[in-house]
Amino acid sequence: MKVVVKVGTSTLAYATGRLNIRHVEQLVKVLSDLKNAGHELILVSSGAIGMGVGKLNLAGRPEDMPTKQAAAAVGQCELMYTYDRLFSQYNHTVAQLLLTGEDIDHQDRRHNFENTVRRLLELGVLPIVNENDTVATAEISVGDNDTLGAVVACSVGADLLVVLSDIEGLYTADPRQDPSAALIPVVDEITPEIEALAGQAGSALATGGMATKLKAARLATEQGCDMVIANGARPELLYDIVAGRPAGTRFTAGYNL
Repeated sequence: MKVVVKVGTSTLAYATGRLNIRHVEQLVKVLSDLKNAGHELILVSSGAIGMGVGKLNLAGRPEDMPTKQAAAAVGQCELMYTYDRLFSQYNHTVAQLLLTGEDIDHQDRRHNFENTVRRLLELGVLPIVNENDTVATAEISVGDNDTLGAVVACSVGADLLVVLSDIEGLYTADPRQDPSAALIPVVDEITPEIEALAGQAGSALATGGMATKLKAARLATEQGCDMVIANGARPELLYDIVAGRPAGTRFTAGYNL
């Protein structure tokens, strides 16, 4: 199975911007195990700006573009160093791919990206994709790696997209405000009622929210790829998700095929 896993800043780092060592180490261990089992994996990782904030000892996520780009440049080094070191412990090689919107929109550049990912997978490498936040001002403004995850999944013909976030999945209401909110285990169609359940961005360092995740789910399912939203604090859920067992919220592609 070809699986794209998107991990958000809220999973990778604390609110301080410093690395959440436990989460990242568990994530790498589970991904390595799934790769050992024969699955093809691609990781779409947020976190460059967040980790740059921590590395530079900034008070919070910067507002001005030059500082965002500087934080991304510093944080991307830290991010890839961490992934390379941890995956190497399980004898897996990683590769860094930084994309902008133009790389996806331009037919030749997108084709080159697809060819590169295909060859990396053939070589047994685990590609790690992020937005090129040091130069792509539009992408930083949107901050939407959920959509990037869906675009990558569609580009490489993935069977499954998993979006790991700071929430268990899609709820009937905001569980942070409504204790009676219930998790929706399966969504077979993204209706206006489902879209109305989307909230705002979560943590201070993250910029995505449920709205971007529903957008990603629509993109993925329209191309025949299931998508699951699950809690990134529990990477072991990936075993159940890949096996098709209930976990988080699964958006099924069947109704679009």
